[in-house]
Amino acid sequence: MPDTLTENKGLPNKVIIVVVVAIIVVVVLAIIAGQSRKFEPVLEGKTAPDFTLPQIGSVGGKMVKLSDYKGKVVFVNFWATWCKPCEEEIPSMQVMYEALKKRYPDFELLAVSIDTEDPDKVEAFAKKYGVQFPILHDRKGKVKEIYKTTGVPETFIIDQNGVIAEKVLGPMNWSKQDSVRTIVELLTNGPSTADKYKSR
Repeated sequence: MPDTLTENKGLPNKVIIVVVVAIIVVVVLAIIAGQSRKFEPVLEGKTAPDFTLPQIGSVGGKMVKLSDYKGKVVFVNFWATWCKPCEEEIPSMQVMYEALKKRYPDFELLAVSIDTEDPDKVEAFAKKYGVQFPILHDRKGKVKEIYKTTGVPETFIIDQNGVIAEKVLGPMNWSKQDSVRTIVELLTNGPSTADKYKSR
């Protein structure tokens, strides 16, 4: 009889240990999964992460939300005033913006400055190059972290369904026809099936 009581007392302790170990394993796996998602790149075929940022030079500090442009083709470019390749790329973006905006009202260009300095410097830079498209200020770098950019410039072309159709690392001459092929295709024919991007 004493042996049975001893066994019964030991059983709950074993159950508690198993439960505690199981909880620890679940927590560790959750942390690992979270870390892998944190470093997983934002790729073509994925839904573009939403964001809200202040627009430089806007009256009253207008806040711009990416999801408000759903139904349009959105060109999101990450850049900085101190970036020489960005400085060389921006004039071609202005040429593209003027050309496409006249023909396609459902096109929008959002230039996201990652400058940590005062917005006046960013605004002065924009005026210097006669920029007419919206410039947003990611001063704290939160959006660039969400998009996991590896540097500047970096561009994401987002289709009418909010899916990333093309990702471009580094500068591009956007005044060339070949450079805007994806944009024009989306504006002309609408978003292709999701399978097109998933297969990339």
